[in-house]
Amino acid sequence: MTSNPQGRPVVYLDRDGTLNVEDGYIRQLERLVLIPGAAQAVRRLNEAGVAAVLITNQSGAARGYYPESHILDLNNRLVGLLEKDGAHLDAVYYCPHLPDGTVAEFTSNCKCRKPEIGLVERACMDDQSLDKNRSYVVGDKSTDVELAHNIGGKGVLVRTGYGEQVLDGTYQWPVKPDYIASEITEAIDWILADLKVKTTA
Repeated sequence: MTSNPQGRPVVYLDRDGTLNVEDGYIRQLERLVLIPGAAQAVRRLNEAGVAAVLITNQSGAARGYYPESHILDLNNRLVGLLEKDGAHLDAVYYCPHLPDGTVAEFTSNCKCRKPEIGLVERACMDDQSLDKNRSYVVGDKSTDVELAHNIGGKGVLVRTGYGEQVLDGTYQWPVKPDYIASEITEAIDWILADLKVKTTA
């Protein structure tokens, strides 16, 4: 199966620990703070014509920590912080579910919680210009790398957030990323090089 030359390559980005500083279940909006360089990294994708799509597990509502509306507010804050620095996300998707949640509405074995591919399938349905054969996932968890491989893409594990703990075997499970990056900027450098896209850094 060959790449569609008309399609856009796509990078699926995790949120917490990848674009913003890992801070547990964020209850106050102002505690969502971008990792240094995150906006510039997303802007480089924008300038290169590479789709930047947020794919994030957000089980705080399922755990009863806050309402689903708070997930939307946090995502909107992230989008606003990126836009303030001239970067934009092409789309935002989140999974609020958890198999063993405490809120019935969000307690389920869904097909959208990473590493399941439901959110990626939704993104490709919503935007048919996305090139499924040139897809990447960037995140700080084993679930992100596994999602990449489940969709036939390449997975980049960042050392920020839980990344170091994944690498030393103290969080989630062992995975084999296609690349290990110190943070989001290096991850995007590698992806653009892999795509052979020339940009002005």
